[in-house]
Amino acid sequence: MGARTGAEVLEGLRDGREVYIDGERIADVTRDKRLAGGAHTLADLYDLQHRPDLVDTMTYRSPSSGERVGMSFIEPRAQEDLKRRRVMVKHWHDRTLGMFGRAPDFLNVVFSTFASGAEAFGRDYGKNVRAYYEMVRERDLVATHSLTNPQADRSRSVVAQARDLATKAVKETDRGIIVRGARMLATLGAYSDELLVLSSPSYALPEGEESKPFALGFAVPIATEGVRVICRPSVTHPEAGSPLDHPLSSRLDETDCMVIFDDVLVPWERVFVYRDIEIHNTIYHRTGARAAITHQTTTKDWAKAEFMLGLAVAVARTIKVDEFLHIQGMLTELINDVEIIRACVVASEQEATLSPYGIWIPSGGPLTAIRFVFPQMFRRACEIIQTIGAGGLVMVPSFAELAGPNAAAIEAYCQSASSDARQRIKLFRLAFDASMSSFSGRQQLYERYFAGDPVRVATAVYRGYDHDPLLARISSLLDRLEAEAG
Repeated sequence: MGARTGAEVLEGLRDGREVYIDGERIADVTRDKRLAGGAHTLADLYDLQHRPDLVDTMTYRSPSSGERVGMSFIEPRAQEDLKRRRVMVKHWHDRTLGMFGRAPDFLNVVFSTFASGAEAFGRDYGKNVRAYYEMVRERDLVATHSLTNPQADRSRSVVAQARDLATKAVKETDRGIIVRGARMLATLGAYSDELLVLSSPSYALPEGEESKPFALGFAVPIATEGVRVICRPSVTHPEAGSPLDHPLSSRLDETDCMVIFDDVLVPWERVFVYRDIEIHNTIYHRTGARAAITHQTTTKDWAKAEFMLGLAVAVARTIKVDEFLHIQGMLTELINDVEIIRACVVASEQEATLSPYGIWIPSGGPLTAIRFVFPQMFRRACEIIQTIGAGGLVMVPSFAELAGPNAAAIEAYCQSASSDARQRIKLFRLAFDASMSSFSGRQQLYERYFAGDPVRVATAVYRGYDHDPLLARISSLLDRLEAEAG
């Protein structure tokens, strides 16, 4: 089949899936006014694979079928392949301004890394991982994953707090395992063909027999019997006066979902981890998937930082505050963000290493650094845009006013030093949506937590860092200073 078009992606979403929002089941996510924007944005990304000028950038020849398949599926057997994949990822996230963070390239990168290191999943399930990856690649399926268990009592361990809530295996059959429970934060769930259930690398299960039913890794189609997807309320504004009033939220709300498993049968061939706590807790590290994921997400951050910089400069120049030194200082902060992210992405590729499984893994150090600082970078970018736009962002009328009875007044009173009212309103509505709206609030929270609990992640980084050479240098310095003083 190979790389799909947008129309094929949309048609694939009309499969009878159980998707709910605002207490009602949605018959067709591609047409519902709360969900259609995200569905069509997804389709637009897939159409880029077929643009004549981008086909060699967005796709490559499948090693098994010879068909064109998405570049984000590539197994980087040569170091240059990391750059090829990153360029493709950057195209998708430039297209969505870095605001569609769980675009399918995210899990495509995960699947390819898992498949390359399939033997790390063990003799029983490694072949399943490899076969699944090749199936998803050849059919160009959209996949999401559920990050974690429902929050019940975060003061207790994962197993203790969610014993009767979290997704777990409750039975084995000849055909497969039966799973029951819920998982949350399946971003893009309403628009995906497939759902991967495997814990985030930031959340480890405690050792012990009682943890084994939760030590699961598997994938099922979203339209599987017994799978229900419940979306959070949309941040779109379907009754807005004009689509230009909320230009980001109307197109880029990827939705976040809870997935409920009502005694779902998972065929054995779709099981990747089962009752093996060690593999469950270490598989991202074993395969190199953690660094591969962060390479993709940092590329998304790069696109997002460039968008916020461009937006801030446009607002500043429109109202001519870019001539003030303190505003130039703020804009320079955003320039530095872009350049720091770019440098870390390139450094991770240049310092990549060959894994035991024969694929190139980007260096984790530069990428982890961005993983920690980007949430602050993005919140600061929102603050800078708010500061530059000031009251003009609070009182920016609907674009529909330009066609209403007050059009003449709007034209007169909403112009700026360098643009007419039409251009200024479009720009300021965009700036409002990016920095102040409910859409922006969700983006800020997403960036803070999408990579896992920052405290746990920071602890893991600290404990895993090689401190010995630095400590040896300090010790040597102290000895030398003492000798010189004596």
